[in-house]
Amino acid sequence: MGSSMVKRHIATAILSTLVLTLAARVATAHHSFAVFFDTDSQLRKVTGIVKEFRFTNPHGIVTLAVAEGGHQVIWRAETNSPSILRRRGWSSDSLQVGEKITVEGWPARDGSKYLRLRSATRANGEPVGKAPTPVQEK
Repeated sequence: MGSSMVKRHIATAILSTLVLTLAARVATAHHSFAVFFDTDSQLRKVTGIVKEFRFTNPHGIVTLAVAEGGHQVIWRAETNSPSILRRRGWSSDSLQVGEKITVEGWPARDGSKYLRLRSATRANGEPVGKAPTPVQEK
């Protein structure tokens, strides 16, 4: 075998290894939300003012300023992907900065001020998007 043929085989082997490594990382990047959120505990409701709404992949984020103990704290609620949110009646302008809403979701396992969003409701009681299906008791 000539040196150019050996170099080509080595380059192909290196490239194949890189592609397989990257593919494996992408395949393991998405995970069940139960890893981070306590699906066995009671749903938590948090009311606050929308500071930011990111309608982005892989998950959107709602950031709320919430009055707690006489001061303001930041809560975040992770949503589904935009494609799922659209099927549930959401759009990129479903929430406006400054709007008062209540979010309901599963709390973070680490105790942080972070939820996995189940539903959002406007101050007038109107659901954002379609109302979620009832939670099944375990």
